[in-house]
Amino acid sequence: MKTNSLALALTVCMTLAACSPKSEAPKEPTQETAAPAQTAPAPAGSFTIGQLSAVALRDGAFEFPNDNKIFGVGKTPEDVAAVLTAAGVPADKLSVSIQPLLVKSAERVLLFDTGAGSNFGPAGGQLGKSLADAGVEAASVTDIFISHPHGDHIGGLLNAEGALAFPNATVHMGAADWEFLKGLNAEKAAAIGATNYAALVTALTPKIDAFAPGADLVPGVVKAVDLHGHTPGHSGYLISSGADSLLYIGDSLHNYIVSVQKPEWTVAFDNDAAAGEKNRIDVLTKSAESGQRIYAVHFPYPGLGKFERRGDGFVWVAETL
Repeated sequence: MKTNSLALALTVCMTLAACSPKSEAPKEPTQETAAPAQTAPAPAGSFTIGQLSAVALRDGAFEFPNDNKIFGVGKTPEDVAAVLTAAGVPADKLSVSIQPLLVKSAERVLLFDTGAGSNFGPAGGQLGKSLADAGVEAASVTDIFISHPHGDHIGGLLNAEGALAFPNATVHMGAADWEFLKGLNAEKAAAIGATNYAALVTALTPKIDAFAPGADLVPGVVKAVDLHGHTPGHSGYLISSGADSLLYIGDSLHNYIVSVQKPEWTVAFDNDAAAGEKNRIDVLTKSAESGQRIYAVHFPYPGLGKFERRGDGFVWVAETL
C-alpha cells in the first residue's frame, strides 16, 4: 500500500499589517487534510467469496476437433454440431480453457489445481506468470487442492528441475486418486498427460494429504465434495465464507455448451463413463436447484457462474468480472 506525500500549504503574509508578530510553524497534516492512501489495483480475474479474496488464474487452453473422439462419443459430428450451432459458436471444434483458482484468507493462500505445466507444450504452463501477476509467490502457497491427477491439473506441481514448485504447501488429493496416481505405469500415465508421474509421486509423498470423500479440509473454509466418475477419487471443493460459497467442480463438466446441455453424452476422458454421466447430471440438477455459484476450471475464462434449468435441460450463465 502506498501513501502519497503531502504538500503542506503555508499562509503567506500579503502585507506587513496582516502578518502576525511571529511566523507560524508548519502544521502537521491531520486526518481531515491528509490525502487518502492509495491501494494497488486488484489483479485481473479478481472476485470475492464472502470475506475471501479470489483470482481466476489463466494457465492455457485446448481446442478439440468435432470428431466424437472426446465429446459425444457414440454420436455423430452432426449431432454435436447442431448443439454448438444453436449456441452460436463454431461447429467444427470445441474449446476448453484451463484456469486454476487462487483463494486467500487471513491465514492461508489456497490454490485449486495447478494447470498443465509442461505436460502439453504451449497449450498450458502459464500458471507461474499468472501467480506473479496476482502478486503471489509460490513459497507463500499453504495448501493445494487437486481435483484429480490428470496432466492438465497436476502439471504445475513440479518445476523444470523436477522439484516441488510450491515447497511449503500441503497437497490435498482424494485418497482413491492418490492410489490411482501411484499405480500408474508409463502407458497409462502417457494417456492422461502425466508422464512425470514417478517423479511426482516421489516429490509429493511427504506433502500429501490423501483424504476421504467429503473430508472437511480447512474447517469452515474448504470441504471436499465427492464427484467421482471422471477418476476414482475425483473431488470438487466447496469454498465457504459465512453465508457465501463457491463450488469448484474440477472436471465434472468440460465444455460449457455440450457438457451442460447434453450431460448424458459420453466423454472419452471419464474413467467410468456411467459414473461420469451420473455426476454431471447430479451437479447440474443440485446446483441449478440451489442457485449454487460455480467455478468451472475448463469453461471460458474466468469460469465463474451458475447453472440454470431451461425447459427440460440446463444452460451455463456466466458471471462477468
